Amino acid sequence: MCSKNFSPFRLIFTLILPLQLAACGSDDNSAPQINEWPIAKDVFTTAEQQILPVALSPNTLHIRPGDVSLYEQYGYSAWQKGVPLPHEKRTKLAPGYTNAPNAARLLSFFAITDIHIADKESPAQPIYIGLSAAGYGSGSSMLTSAYSPIILSTIQVLDAAVQTINALHKKSPFDFGISLGDTINNTQYNEIRWYLDVLDGKVITPSSGAHAGADAIDYQQPFKAVGLNKTIPWFQVIGNHDQFWMGSTYENTKTRQAHVADTIINMRNDPDPASNAVNGTGAYMGVVDGSTPYGEIIGAGPEELFPSPPKVIADENRHSLATPDSSSLKWMNEFFNTTSSPDGHGFTQANLEKNFTCYSFEPTPGVPIKVIVLDDTCKGPDQLNYAAGCLDQTRIDWLKGELQKGQNEDKLMIIAAHIPILPQTSLTDTRITSLSFQNDKKMLADLHTYPNLLLWISGHRHMNVVTPQPNNAADFTDHPEQSFWEVETASLRDFPQQFRTFDIRRNSDNTVSIMITNVDPAVVEGSPAAKSRGYAIGAARIFGATTFKDTTSHAYNAELVKQLSPTMQAKIANYGLPIQ
Repeated sequence: MCSKNFSPFRLIFTLILPLQLAACGSDDNSAPQINEWPIAKDVFTTAEQQILPVALSPNTLHIRPGDVSLYEQYGYSAWQKGVPLPHEKRTKLAPGYTNAPNAARLLSFFAITDIHIADKESPAQPIYIGLSAAGYGSGSSMLTSAYSPIILSTIQVLDAAVQTINALHKKSPFDFGISLGDTINNTQYNEIRWYLDVLDGKVITPSSGAHAGADAIDYQQPFKAVGLNKTIPWFQVIGNHDQFWMGSTYENTKTRQAHVADTIINMRNDPDPASNAVNGTGAYMGVVDGSTPYGEIIGAGPEELFPSPPKVIADENRHSLATPDSSSLKWMNEFFNTTSSPDGHGFTQANLEKNFTCYSFEPTPGVPIKVIVLDDTCKGPDQLNYAAGCLDQTRIDWLKGELQKGQNEDKLMIIAAHIPILPQTSLTDTRITSLSFQNDKKMLADLHTYPNLLLWISGHRHMNVVTPQPNNAADFTDHPEQSFWEVETASLRDFPQQFRTFDIRRNSDNTVSIMITNVDPAVVEGSPAAKSRGYAIGAARIFGATTFKDTTSHAYNAELVKQLSPTMQAKIANYGLPIQ
């Protein structure tokens, strides 16, 4: 007799029991109801209203990552609305700036990043590593990439963010949007299709395998996505999770087979990305039981506790997008199978033919601004750290060529990449940290030779950090234009679950101001996206990324002023729409 709820075989918190996962149909043959998940009527940026976690008592019970039913009970997931967060004016890169007012808008766009669309029922993910974390105070905030209950509703969170973008677009139109990588969590075909189908506004079936709970559990039920406003073109950057197993390991025979297998992956329980744990054995990693409201984990634990390997219903749609020949070609090819614009979302047939994931585009005809999309992820097998930034000589030469071309054509330039270069450690810590680029300082010095470079924008670290990158040569005062701003945007997966808008303005003295503003998706209470916000806040506390006392939004709004060369000051003097 098969129980739809698997009640004798739960794994709750860290309890481990042997089990055999079987496919169970619903009690009738009716098709699941197709829902819609509308957002809140009123939409705000953090410059108008912040989302703030509610402080917890120091005596609050310390719970573990899988204690999802306790998040709300003990206040881990509680949040409230707060006062607006003003824009901090930063003028370090414009020493001649005299508080000149904004005169005209040159470009407006949004950036989303690190969405990590996840197949929570895939047998190829390392859930048990996250479940095994020591709990609050472990300091292992990166373990949320292995597991947190956020994985239940990544698709619905994206849909809420898209609806929020559409609402903002009605107030003040965007010229384009860009997604900065780690779009999907584990380089699976069904994950990339969910992502693209949400942006296209299709009906989504947010489950796989047995599709357990699709008739009754909110995060499992099919729903109609709203889709991005068709007047907004959007472009794509590749990240490490888009092409590598869990963003950390080059796909091999074991991992490729694990995606489509009927057996939960067996690997070593070691959270260190450099440990090559996936190629070891010792523990079954588990899957989400979609028939349960809190997504309880089943099939996880040390292998000796299982008389036979725990099973799932296999699903060919889970197949890896990475092949022995290329980690990115199949992923890139999916961007030609959408109904939104432009075709390929920045990638061209030439990109496919060359298996090359860098390109450039000019978003607004008649406005001298160029966006350079740079793939700065590691390539090929046997790299030391697939979560680090890497550039081979081919991409370095291509980047220099694009920058020089933009310089020669008197265009302001933005580099859009997944991984930042030499960023500050946080909003408040001014130390600079390397992300293992090959010869970081040499590359940074090269970038300073292109005075028309305005911005390097990225995601990857799941945080909102702005780093000034001044020209450190002795002639900085004489040539401040040889500097640029680096802007990182937080993840739609982890707290604070935000995206960012960019509004580039010409000032009356022909300096440029870059207005950056964080936005929280406008969720409705009780929806999967609203629950995910609470889970994100709770997981940040449990894994030690934030403290019980932390009641900040982790947003950052700023006006970043950039000095231009005399040539570019003259070039842009008459460009832009007047600021209302």
